[in-house]
Amino acid sequence: MADIAFLLLIFFIIATTMDVDRGILRRLPPPLPPDVEKPPPIKERNVFQVLINANNQLMVEGELLDIRNLKNKTKEFIANPADNEDLPEKKPPQNIDLIGIYKVSKGVISLQNDRGTAYGMYLQVQNELTTAYRELRDDFSMQKFGKKYSELDKNHSKAIQEAIPMVISEAEPKNIAGMGKP
Repeated sequence: MADIAFLLLIFFIIATTMDVDRGILRRLPPPLPPDVEKPPPIKERNVFQVLINANNQLMVEGELLDIRNLKNKTKEFIANPADNEDLPEKKPPQNIDLIGIYKVSKGVISLQNDRGTAYGMYLQVQNELTTAYRELRDDFSMQKFGKKYSELDKNHSKAIQEAIPMVISEAEPKNIAGMGKP
């Protein structure tokens, strides 16, 4: 009887698949040098504020927004193709390997949610923001190299990442709730 139980145990251990949960892939910024007390201020035009309240309502740049419009609004902010003065500035032109001289955006996406925000809504917002960056990188990659970003080798994809860096700042959750808006 013990042998049969042992064989069944081995069978279930071998036959069972282990699902690995995947999280949100983000690389933390490097720590500030010890001689710097606080980070330098960021101009308001360079910050794209995204708030989610406890009612799972989305407020972007002070206006209620449907989640379906977040990706396009984010792409417009990051790219700022017409150098609009209400959208982020660009850094001085820099030479990026394999791309050449390019002006990188100073834009930062600031994401903050309420402690009562549903995890599903938080993930939807994360997905929309990430999709905006992915689509911008795909478009730029097609323009420069004739391939999608995901099809590039390591050196070319690194160049695209330098030209279109993913800068998402997440603040600690607060109690934004109530008020009918975030």
